[in-house]
Amino acid sequence: MEDFDWTSFTKKIAIKANRSDIYNAWTIANELDKWFLEKVSFFDANQEPISKGKNVSEGNTYEWLWHLYKDGMNGKITSANGEDYLQFTFEGNCLVDIKLSETNGYTIVELHQHNIPTDDNSKKFIRLGCSNGWHFYLTNLKSVYEGGLDLRNKDENLDPMINN
Repeated sequence: MEDFDWTSFTKKIAIKANRSDIYNAWTIANELDKWFLEKVSFFDANQEPISKGKNVSEGNTYEWLWHLYKDGMNGKITSANGEDYLQFTFEGNCLVDIKLSETNGYTIVELHQHNIPTDDNSKKFIRLGCSNGWHFYLTNLKSVYEGGLDLRNKDENLDPMINN
């Protein structure tokens, strides 16, 4: 495990959907809650709420809450070009880059999470935990935008599973 990169990882998935729809899936609160989160709130520089139907932009902040988890996450949109690139803070000072490209009728989503600390807790919960989490949520993004089926477990009577 000496040569294992604990500081970053990359995930890619091809989705049969328009690039603009997938960009909106990441940058509009009403779209993020379809495949990723239970509650999405974005705020402008004055900490005023941004409309649930409006794209976020650089400098906006967020509060996110997942289904079946009580602890939310706060972060900042560090870059958003309105077309094919988004970067946001995640799990503290980590960064997540979302790059979108088009190939043969697919939108390719490339997610790169980096700047991960190398203490044991971060290795376990951020590097390994987030990698597994993003694997599921990118699969759910594909499922929702290609066929409409949300794969998330939202039943609080069930123990945590791979789909929550």
